[in-house]
Amino acid sequence: MAARLAERWLSSLRRQAGGLFSLSISMAALSAVLMIAQCWLLAWLISQAVLSAKTFSQMMPYLWLLPVVMLLRTGLDILRQGFAFESAARIRQGLRGMLLERIAALGPSWSQNQRTGSIANSLGEGVEAIEAYFSGFLPQKMIIGIVPLAILVALFPFDWVSGLIMLVTAPLVPLFMIVVGKGAEKMSLRQWHKLSLMSAHFFDVISGLTTLRQTNAARRQTQIIAAISDSYRLTTMKVLRLAFLSSLVLEFFATISTAMVAVYVGFRLYYGEMAFLPGLFALLLAPEFFRPLRDLGAHYHARMDAIGATEGLLAILNAEVPERPQGGAIAEAGPQEIEVRGVSYRHAEGGGVEDISFTLRRGESLAIVGTSGAGKTTLARLLLGFITPASGEILLDGNDLTTRDLAQWQRQIGWLPQRPTLFAGSVSDNIVLSRPDISHSAVQAAAQLAQAETFISTLPGGYDYQLGDGGQGLSGGQIQRIAMARAVLTAPAVLILDEPTVALDNTTAKQMITALAEQLPDTAHLLITHDTEIAATADRVLILERGKVIESGTPQELLLKGGVFAELERLQKGAIA
Repeated sequence: MAARLAERWLSSLRRQAGGLFSLSISMAALSAVLMIAQCWLLAWLISQAVLSAKTFSQMMPYLWLLPVVMLLRTGLDILRQGFAFESAARIRQGLRGMLLERIAALGPSWSQNQRTGSIANSLGEGVEAIEAYFSGFLPQKMIIGIVPLAILVALFPFDWVSGLIMLVTAPLVPLFMIVVGKGAEKMSLRQWHKLSLMSAHFFDVISGLTTLRQTNAARRQTQIIAAISDSYRLTTMKVLRLAFLSSLVLEFFATISTAMVAVYVGFRLYYGEMAFLPGLFALLLAPEFFRPLRDLGAHYHARMDAIGATEGLLAILNAEVPERPQGGAIAEAGPQEIEVRGVSYRHAEGGGVEDISFTLRRGESLAIVGTSGAGKTTLARLLLGFITPASGEILLDGNDLTTRDLAQWQRQIGWLPQRPTLFAGSVSDNIVLSRPDISHSAVQAAAQLAQAETFISTLPGGYDYQLGDGGQGLSGGQIQRIAMARAVLTAPAVLILDEPTVALDNTTAKQMITALAEQLPDTAHLLITHDTEIAATADRVLILERGKVIESGTPQELLLKGGVFAELERLQKGAIA
């Protein structure tokens, strides 16, 4: 039942290929006609040469025709494969776009509860499996309904006995293939689940490799990965065993059926019950009749892979997008005041914030200070609209954020995450990620503001320097500064910086924070940091501990008070000394 539903969904994707898929099938039909013509022409030439004793010169016009037909048939096969590949590529691109749009619509609140490796496996291996289904299995599935039928139509007027043998034996091939394939299908689904598990676990281990080494847990994880890999290997070998068995069954019945045609033709020729030409024509057509069925068996594994991948893809596409009422517009210049009033949020795995309240106005800077796990990043995600408060409210000029246009609000925010991501492409491409129409002078100004201009100018090609995935080719501090340039590119109304100086030296960090305050005087700055020296540059400071505000005030007030902030300042200065 699940396989039937999966195939029904896969068939619905065919519309994305437009007319290319139909063109592929049309080329297959024309190729079948030429194949029949080729077999008839070859049989006629042999008959004329052997029985009628025609000379080479007498048959010359027809001898020239044979290679022409063969070349045309080859050309049609190339076109068929090309159209099939192009249609599959379109479906792959369309499906990947659908998945990315759905993931974006589901938002970070959904993504953080998923295993990143599993999503990556679906977007990568899963979509590639769907492409193989449309470029290989599905066209072949339709071809087996065209080529054998065309051969029977051409053969019956000349030799109905051979045609009848083919007609009776043909259903045995897919029948036994289905019987054997049922077991292979279950094995393939199990194999796909294990591949998804292995990908997800391996991705998670790579992401946390530094932590695993620090806690001396890397060796244990190596053993777990080895066990998962070995389980996947065993399942793969079982799938291959059944796949080879399926191919053996196909070849066996196709060979037996072809042999039956050959035996019956031979006996009838021997007893003079049929002419040489139709007999040879039937013998030439018999292997071609079963060839599409054998080719379908070769592509049957693509079908099983696609069905196995469908579960993970549909889990993303069918995930329920959180309902959000149509929000009201926000002033183009951004809100003048952001008020967080009694906001609480708890993560399912623990941690979060509780009863947080503060106000941030345009042109002000607010520093949120606390140890890891204090709730600083959770607070940033709440302000970004990635998650919704369990209680309390976030007000923009007195209007609840949940009633405003979220996309418009997010466009007014410059965000530097704690672990910024750079993509394969030029430095300039990474800075103008969401604004490809922006001028190069604006890109340079943003880079100067982020203290990135100095090192970019030393790169080969400057802003055109090509980066690898994740910013490969740059240091952590350089990645941080390019991501900062991206955040400040449009001079946003609100700037949320999550540990903006963690990968920077002290001098560069101070220069960056000072430049932000001087060149973006109308922007509301929210600095999330554990560095009290950076926090001291803000207008006000909030100290978080276990999700609660334990101190708040100006940096000078908190230092004079001698509380937690003053103690953190003393400890950091002592560590530096």
